[in-house]
Amino acid sequence: MSTQTSNAAQTVTTRGLFIQNANLALGDGSSTVQALDNVSLSVEPGELVAVVGPSGAGKSSLLAVAGALATPDSGLVTVNGTDLSTLGKAAKARFRLKNIGFVFQSGNLIPALNAAEQLELVHRMAKMGGTFNPHDLLDAVGMGHKLKSRPDQLSGGERQRVGIARALVSKPTLLLVDEPTAALDRKRSQDVVELLAKETHEQGVATVMVTHDHDVLHHCDRVVEMVDGRLAG
Repeated sequence: MSTQTSNAAQTVTTRGLFIQNANLALGDGSSTVQALDNVSLSVEPGELVAVVGPSGAGKSSLLAVAGALATPDSGLVTVNGTDLSTLGKAAKARFRLKNIGFVFQSGNLIPALNAAEQLELVHRMAKMGGTFNPHDLLDAVGMGHKLKSRPDQLSGGERQRVGIARALVSKPTLLLVDEPTAALDRKRSQDVVELLAKETHEQGVATVMVTHDHDVLHHCDRVVEMVDGRLAG
């Protein structure tokens, strides 16, 4: 195992997302809940994996641990070979910005910014440099004609498409998607997840999607079920 001196993070050879024997307890005393119970999951670049299961099963905790938003009590979590436990708070924030894309239920867009500005902001924050044309990425998700539209001028499906484009600005290794179809009708749900699958495969991103929508699972490369903090399947 080598050491990556630029961020003091140990590296392993695994690409994409690799979680091994992760445990995470939430709460204190008698209210403690085992959110993750010896969870292991590997997602390869270019693979879309859906995580299904009842509310309270630990799906959100899984995304938090994978996205360096929470640290497991034990176990290993790596993203493209970087052991997240070796990163300090500031280093984790930088790592998330450059390596992990997040797509939330409603797109989670900034109300005052139009579609192009949403992407430009991420590009600046990630300090990617060079020339950036938001139209190219928005066009790839079918939103090139809505460049100047603000979130309140977009439908739910359109906001999700802009959210996906924004998550891909930094060319992330890992894409974490939380209930992307929760507020969409069946047609728009199919369109959004089909787009996620397309971008996952074409961009070579390791994608984890938490969903309750079983109608979209045929777009995924693999489906795993989570119950009581444990993964199966």
